[in-house]
Amino acid sequence: MLILGKKYKFTKFEKVRLIKQGHKLHTIRYNETNPKDVLEEIKRLISKNHKITTIVLNTKISIDDKIIQYLTKLQFDNTIKIVTIERFVEDYLFKCYIPENNIELNYLDNIKEFTVCQYIQKRIIDYIGVFTLLFLTWPILIITRYKIKKQSPGTSMFKQDRVGLKGTIFKCIKFRSMILNAEKDGAKFASKNDERVFSWGETIRKTRIDEIPQIINILKGDMHFIGPRPERKVWIDKFEKEIPYYHERHIIRPGITGWAQVMYPYGANIEDTRQKLMYDLYYIKHWSILLELKVVFKTIMVVLSKKGV
Repeated sequence: MLILGKKYKFTKFEKVRLIKQGHKLHTIRYNETNPKDVLEEIKRLISKNHKITTIVLNTKISIDDKIIQYLTKLQFDNTIKIVTIERFVEDYLFKCYIPENNIELNYLDNIKEFTVCQYIQKRIIDYIGVFTLLFLTWPILIITRYKIKKQSPGTSMFKQDRVGLKGTIFKCIKFRSMILNAEKDGAKFASKNDERVFSWGETIRKTRIDEIPQIINILKGDMHFIGPRPERKVWIDKFEKEIPYYHERHIIRPGITGWAQVMYPYGANIEDTRQKLMYDLYYIKHWSILLELKVVFKTIMVVLSKKGV
């Protein structure tokens, strides 16, 4: 696989994923490089490595005519597949491409709220998910409540304002995994090995048991079983200063689990937030029953491997 240009910067996580999928990556710089030298490098790599079947156009500037002629001839001969970075990100990385500037906004075209039919399907999935989860986990819920009170005396559950559909605020219910008054010095991101998290709290965070009480929010209609992670307004206000289109994820209700949560590792900065937004928008754009089932399966894998945060 040959990547022409560096408009979109692949994360280390994505490079590892592509390599695991069997793709060997070759990157050629295009900006500030002589087009003739670029063409020669493309020819060299293709002749040297016949396993290259895909060329990804990942450039910020227009491509030289001779390079286009060469690439289209390869595509016409059915020897090479040419894809834009926007299509590549969706087809291979399963997220929506978001540019670093506010010039290319085409990705917003197909981000739409659920139709009535889709919403009905989602609610059916919600109820099935809630009662299945409750049936399977009720002993764990009892044990969790007991252990929280033993290790960190106080209420076992807490309510926190979160942003939901179209920016509305609702009370999100969770098991408490941190010490009381964990934010006495102000709100801050949870982090790995967070000293505010007590022993059992760390366990329920990694296994996502702390999220289970949100089934009440689902039944009330505040949330779906699957959807973007519900965030606090203090963080959303911060995110929107750096990512002006962040509010787009609120076109649907948030969920206990979601595509971004199972596809991207733990993150605690603006770039991680932007990456997760790409997955959230992909989920909204490509929603289907099959995608729902994929999220459920991947969530189970995350819980069993205790990779959740």
